[in-house]
Amino acid sequence: MSSFPQMYRIRQTFERTKVDDVASETTNQLAALNLGNRVQPDETVAITVGSRGISNIAEITRAVVEHVKSLSGIPFIVPAMGSHGGATAEGQKKLIEGFGVTEEFVGCEIRSSMATVVVAETSQGIPVHFDKYAYLADHVIVMGRIKPHTGFVGEIESGLHKMMLIGLGKEAGALTYHKAIKDYSFGTIIRSVAEVVLEKCKVLAGIAIVENAYDETALIEAIAPQQFYEREQELLKQAIAWMPKLPFPEVDLLIVDQIGKDISGTGMDTNIVGRKYNDHVAMENDNADCKRIFVRSLTETTNGNATGIGLAEFTLQSCVDSINSESTRINCITSAHPMGAMIPCVYQNDHAAITDALKTIGMTEPEDAKVIHIKDTLHLAEMEISDVYLRDKEQHEFEVINGPQEINFNESEMINNV
Repeated sequence: MSSFPQMYRIRQTFERTKVDDVASETTNQLAALNLGNRVQPDETVAITVGSRGISNIAEITRAVVEHVKSLSGIPFIVPAMGSHGGATAEGQKKLIEGFGVTEEFVGCEIRSSMATVVVAETSQGIPVHFDKYAYLADHVIVMGRIKPHTGFVGEIESGLHKMMLIGLGKEAGALTYHKAIKDYSFGTIIRSVAEVVLEKCKVLAGIAIVENAYDETALIEAIAPQQFYEREQELLKQAIAWMPKLPFPEVDLLIVDQIGKDISGTGMDTNIVGRKYNDHVAMENDNADCKRIFVRSLTETTNGNATGIGLAEFTLQSCVDSINSESTRINCITSAHPMGAMIPCVYQNDHAAITDALKTIGMTEPEDAKVIHIKDTLHLAEMEISDVYLRDKEQHEFEVINGPQEINFNESEMINNV
């Protein structure tokens, strides 16, 4: 009979700044830029939509479309997501439609293509790729969520600049820039490529989105192109301050119900689980130290893209069966991270996976293991933690909902999602 720790269900409380009316806020932000001074009647405006599961993205996109129409412009949507969606035009269109960004809902055409135009080279000799349809437009509005990158650290990480580089660069650009990272710093590539894009590609404005720890829209800001770098630096600091976190940084076994591209570029956010600098070992600058990670499934919206599964040591056969190996391979090769597609140890049920995982955490007995069970890295308000975290602790920064109780396995030796 296997031994397991007792578990508590807890609720964390984070700061909850929230935009109540995202459509009105988007419209007001764009109105402040006076874009009517630049957009002439019947000029086309490409609006980017990426592959991340951004809260309210369909409503925000529709508001941008309606604002462009109010200027007598002709808006259209461009999927901007590097190699995601299996690196096909139809796959990328399907991805954003899965977020509710359909032609019917937002009120304009979606023009999806993997073709790019090389608009120039950077001073380092790096060719700058840009989506064909966006390049042919009279103007481009770049939308993106500002957050820490899962693999790089700098003044600018994931946001408007990344959308201009990787998103609008499509597979060809993403592959080029990830190759360049082997020779130049992430910051150097961002600055040099962005300078070319802003000079050559008729960028009209940016829509920066920051979310709170509850995966809700906390801030929407329309930004003039000449202010992209300055404002994104400041918004990144705010995004970091609003991020959720695990209640304890040291974890023997982290159980993750689901990973996916709609959750994070690495399936599960390395800013939450650690392993930002090394796929299987926490480094000094990581926010968490998880000895072992067990991934149970993929999100439906990721459409089989299991990028990041290779960061875990354990998974289920049902999870492996749901993997689209082609889209996963393309994504991981394009990002120069083939390890992200590697398959962990595979099990038929949770009981077997957890049993083996707890055999590999060192001298700690299974019933004394530090175990945390989360839904995914976007939703950390509620989770389960093992009783060892609460032993000899009278005060803690969360609410205990119930417990302690045994891990509840059903007849198929599976556990419930958080």
